[in-house]
Amino acid sequence: MYRYDEFDAEFVHQRVAQFRDQVARRLTGELTEDEFKPLRLMNGVYLQLHAYMLRIAIPYGTLNSRQLRKLAHIARTYDRGTGHFTTRQNLQFNWPKLADIPDILGELATVEMHAIQTSGNCIRNVTADHFAGATAEEVADPRPYAEIIRQWSSLHPEFSFLPRKFKVAVTAASRDRAAIRVHDIGLELKRLATGALGFAVFVGGGQGRTPIIAKRIRDDLPEADLLSYLEAVLRIYNLHGRRDNKFKARIKILVHEIGAAAFSAQVEEEWQRIRDSALRLPEDEIRRIQAYFTPPAFEPQPSKAYLRPPERSFERWVTRNTHTHKQPGYAIVTISLKPIGGVPGDASAEQMDAIADLAQQYSFDEVRVSHEQNLVLPHVRIEDLRRVYAGLQAVGLGEANAGLVTDIIACPGLDYCALANARSIPIAQRISARLAARQDAIGDLRIKISGCINACGHHHVGHIGILGVEKRGEEHYQLLLGGSGAEDAALATITGPGFDPDGIVDAVAKVVDTYLSLRASANETFLAAYGRLGPAPFKEALYAAA
Repeated sequence: MYRYDEFDAEFVHQRVAQFRDQVARRLTGELTEDEFKPLRLMNGVYLQLHAYMLRIAIPYGTLNSRQLRKLAHIARTYDRGTGHFTTRQNLQFNWPKLADIPDILGELATVEMHAIQTSGNCIRNVTADHFAGATAEEVADPRPYAEIIRQWSSLHPEFSFLPRKFKVAVTAASRDRAAIRVHDIGLELKRLATGALGFAVFVGGGQGRTPIIAKRIRDDLPEADLLSYLEAVLRIYNLHGRRDNKFKARIKILVHEIGAAAFSAQVEEEWQRIRDSALRLPEDEIRRIQAYFTPPAFEPQPSKAYLRPPERSFERWVTRNTHTHKQPGYAIVTISLKPIGGVPGDASAEQMDAIADLAQQYSFDEVRVSHEQNLVLPHVRIEDLRRVYAGLQAVGLGEANAGLVTDIIACPGLDYCALANARSIPIAQRISARLAARQDAIGDLRIKISGCINACGHHHVGHIGILGVEKRGEEHYQLLLGGSGAEDAALATITGPGFDPDGIVDAVAKVVDTYLSLRASANETFLAAYGRLGPAPFKEALYAAA
């Protein structure tokens, strides 16, 4: 992974010192909250319902054990012993004291971390496939390109005050684990017809108030032209994006209103003008960044290492929570942060320390954060899987439910967020407990829950999506079906009238029961069954008796 150079380190330390002075001025009253707000947002500090919240950047979701231990230390020392991993591959601390945040940022700087550009109308943390560099499905590791984009976009003078926040995701696999089609810009690294690496470019995706699937505006972007093309896209957006209405300011609205063809034509014209500028990526610079992502020194292993006859729980965990590695004899391990009835995405300081130990001992010192709010050990020898499983079980993280109905994505909701209309966490906990006994029989089914229309829980692309709303002063929930954030990206549709907190749990159970009773076989997934059956039988089950 990328290592800061002297310039990076000096810059981050200067930013910490600057923010320390700004916090001191806020605490003495020299700065009002309105004056302080843009300054704190530049450093990833939000004001939530009950306390300030600090969002820490984890570029393309990659951590080492030293960094994860530092996050554990911060959770233990400055928070309430827990961190929350988000759908942006970041980490949030929900209870820091404002006076302590400069010290937290100072501690982060000692392990090459910061909170810059995790908030505000700028290019946010660049995300990537959490199996990058490990899966056999990819054409190349996409993280070097994510790092190139990070360096280009950090404090870019033209793009630090965009019409709205801007999110970029990169993948290089046939299976899209980065949800690139619901980002402002999604990049698919691929082999072009020439045999060289290049990109398919998707623009104008997003969720929130107006969910839209991104449009493919170029399918053959050469590798060297990556930054000049992105610059052209951002320039057109910065020029025409609306600043009079924040609800219509995202690039997805611009692309939708003028049309993908017209937007693409403007980008193409601007790109041709700047294509041969200093933004053209030299081959040696690409290779220099790629060198930071050189694969570990894998040891030759038998393709299937011998495992002693396992107990059923271990066998289930291997089946659900491991994925084929490109290196024979190794596996990719998903660590579920979704114990049955737990808070999705939360990890205690003790759990983070334990995962750091496992990463250092068994995964070449690498940990990944997934946008599904889980953690990943990307390079584990098959013969070490039992030891890893035992280590996870010891700290309550041995749940074998990756991709199952209890592996629920949920935003913090009304328990924390000042924007939320309803709680997400208790609903996720109750659904998880309700369906846990049947999760293996149900199979691959993704539930995603948001506490408000901003869709931080990705409810628009859930197989089953839940949106919390306010109705006559009470928490209420809409139910959506049929979404996907993967390569078959689709937006879920609302089934009908919403439900109260008890009713939404029952409603999800009814949808699952209907699916199990009508699926063509035990191998037919929920999405396949929904596509074949349509919404009618599910609506009948939900509302016929109403």
